[in-house]
Amino acid sequence: MSLQEASEARKARLLALRKRKLGETDGDEVSSEPLFKARNFDPLSRTLKKRDNDVEMQDTVEKKVAGLAEMIIAEDEERRKQELDIFNIAPKRPNWDLKRDMEKKLAKLERRTQEAIHTLIRQRLAAQKGESDDIVGAMNAQERQNATADLSDDED
Repeated sequence: MSLQEASEARKARLLALRKRKLGETDGDEVSSEPLFKARNFDPLSRTLKKRDNDVEMQDTVEKKVAGLAEMIIAEDEERRKQELDIFNIAPKRPNWDLKRDMEKKLAKLERRTQEAIHTLIRQRLAAQKGESDDIVGAMNAQERQNATADLSDDED
């Protein structure tokens, strides 16, 4: 079949289709094409029909999930209302962040405070052992104690 013959056949089919669509039928022209019948499809409601009694299908996915979208939206709105509650946002103690930031600095100070307390206790014990009750005597006793500790460390 040549291109010319194929185009003529196509034009004839298109012309016959237009006539059939408009409702014009020629008695002498019989088409070899089968007529399209919508047996399982209702063009007015655009839904499928069941085979028996032409009843619309009852168990479709669309009908099963019809209220699901509204339910999800309502749950989401409720969750957002709960999340935006001012009492849930505000901390129970207003200075919790200050305490959190100060913990590192206070740890260093706590160590130094303990060292100072130990030094004062040593000075008092040295003062009680003998030298004098005043601070100068306690400091001299502390210096002697440090000196003896240094000498013992050098001997080891």
